Amino acid sequence: MTKRPFKIVVMVPTYNEVENIDSVVTRLLALDEPGLEVLVVDDSSPDGTGEAVRRRAAEESRLHLLSRPGPRGRGRAGREGFIWALDHAADYIVEMDGDGSHDPEDLPRLVAGLKDADVCIGSRYLPGGQAEGRGRGRELISALARGYLRAVLGIKVSDPTSGYRAFTRSALQTMDPKGLKAPDPFIVTEVLYRCRRRGLKIREIPIIFRDREKGSSKLKSTILFKYIFRAIQLKFIN
Repeated sequence: MTKRPFKIVVMVPTYNEVENIDSVVTRLLALDEPGLEVLVVDDSSPDGTGEAVRRRAAEESRLHLLSRPGPRGRGRAGREGFIWALDHAADYIVEMDGDGSHDPEDLPRLVAGLKDADVCIGSRYLPGGQAEGRGRGRELISALARGYLRAVLGIKVSDPTSGYRAFTRSALQTMDPKGLKAPDPFIVTEVLYRCRRRGLKIREIPIIFRDREKGSSKLKSTILFKYIFRAIQLKFIN
């Protein structure tokens, strides 16, 4: 009996990414990765992102759409995407942004990093990594936030706010996505903190992050300041 390839589910949360999502999906599906499938979790984008994915998924069996009619939120979308991946027998789960800032060609290296780890993070701040297209002010705020999260939550990685990450199935089950509480992008920190608390092995690989070319970012610098206070709360609710 031929053993099936490991199933990789790439989970891409989206909101108003109709200008970018087709390119991201095309590049993902072009990767030489047997068993790779793409799940777009769309928050009922008014710009037609979900409908664009739905039309393409009708002709591409490896592409799936999870359309969320309820309250929007990056955290809610990520939580439901993780649960979907586990329910659909994923062996590896990768999460990435749908705006083109994360390079799909880095995905094989992230998955390869799981050979000796439970979680593999794409880091902008390891040697060989880089964050392109960001001003000094935004980078300063990001640096302060990273240092704070490492100190308060004990997350000893160079890029605790990276949204490009891969998980083994067992790691995601241990982290327990059904118990995630953050409704917004703070889920990125909550997930990583849960992984650390549960003793999962975390490694990083360098990536080059390129700021989006089309559309506008949903993550503003002021939001990062709010997350600083929520990091303290996280220690008491997880």
